[in-house]
Amino acid sequence: MSLLLEGVRVIDLTNVIAGPLASYQLVMLGAEVIKVEVPGVGDLSRKMGADPQLGAVGMGASYCAINAGKQSMTLNLKSAEGKTIFKRLVKDADVVLENFRPGTMTKLGLDYAVLKEINPKIIYCAVSGFGQSGPLSQRPTYDQIIQGFCGLMSLTGDVDTAPIRAGYVVCDTTAAITAAFAVCAALYRQQKTGLGEMIDVSMLDASLASMAAWVVSNYFNAQQIPIPRGNENPTASPSGTYRTGDGLLNIVNNEDKHFERLCEVIGRPELKTDPRFSERNIRISNREQMRDVLEQALQAKSAAQWEGLFDAAGVPAGRIYSLPEIMAHPQVESRQLLKHFPQVPGIDRDLTVPRVGFHLASGQPDVSTPPPQLGQDTQRILQNLGFDADQISAFKQQGVI
Repeated sequence: MSLLLEGVRVIDLTNVIAGPLASYQLVMLGAEVIKVEVPGVGDLSRKMGADPQLGAVGMGASYCAINAGKQSMTLNLKSAEGKTIFKRLVKDADVVLENFRPGTMTKLGLDYAVLKEINPKIIYCAVSGFGQSGPLSQRPTYDQIIQGFCGLMSLTGDVDTAPIRAGYVVCDTTAAITAAFAVCAALYRQQKTGLGEMIDVSMLDASLASMAAWVVSNYFNAQQIPIPRGNENPTASPSGTYRTGDGLLNIVNNEDKHFERLCEVIGRPELKTDPRFSERNIRISNREQMRDVLEQALQAKSAAQWEGLFDAAGVPAGRIYSLPEIMAHPQVESRQLLKHFPQVPGIDRDLTVPRVGFHLASGQPDVSTPPPQLGQDTQRILQNLGFDADQISAFKQQGVI
């Protein structure tokens, strides 16, 4: 099977999440990704994760999650020799990906202006917290900082508990997917015209853009300032999380037909014509009364039973799963989301990593090799660049690799 990005070479200088997750999307689509790391140190995430033993050997759980399929070479970009090697790498590459603080690559003499002289078709993608320009561009930042800046935390929780951090690194993830999307678009034009591109991805911009559906639009176009509503959906009712006789159940009634079917399923058909609930906007205004009536009816059965009944009637509803529960669910297994590597070198244990969130008619996007140990491919890559054994040995002695 020929993967969509087969033949594309990516030089990846990134660390931790936003950059490595972007290149992970690309490698699963068939790109060759060469991960360039600091000698003796490597990606910071090599030491991160919930298992100290993995971190101690430079194969932290956080690192392993999004670096399978890549090659790892070590290279000191502060040295003259390291710069020379990097430029030789770029000469035959399609993409350079970095997530340093803006200006770092300029100080190294390896920014887009320099690299495009070496390779006019190079696509240079820089991922940073606030972008390459603007009054905040030089600030160091992490996911939680951006969650606070973009307004996400102010909307997470309810009026008594907000602001609350989202349960995973949503802003890093959004920036990563944005970067991968932009790179793929630039690659399409590159293949058509031979033109390169400079891509400036801001975590803040990407996060705000992802909130455009309703939250940002309602603020600008409907003059509605968003407030935290907990598990309530502000655009519909009943639409939120409800107590049943056993467990919690999410119900979403975006259309009148959903509400009408719900009334039949819970045995309260008269609610369809109840003046408090008979029309969509009235239900939204009376959402608390709607909740009281609905939760009273839901006490008759468990969340699992109601889920089945609502599904059969075409009413969107679902239980709330823990991560272990959903990962063991037949749906996830049937989609082959998880990739299992037996006895991975460097950790001598089995390892599981996620694939991408889509399928292709031509085959499942995949990776064939586990996350690399630090620098494991350095010698082979240098040999392919034309350096001989004596030169490679000298690079080691000089701390270049």
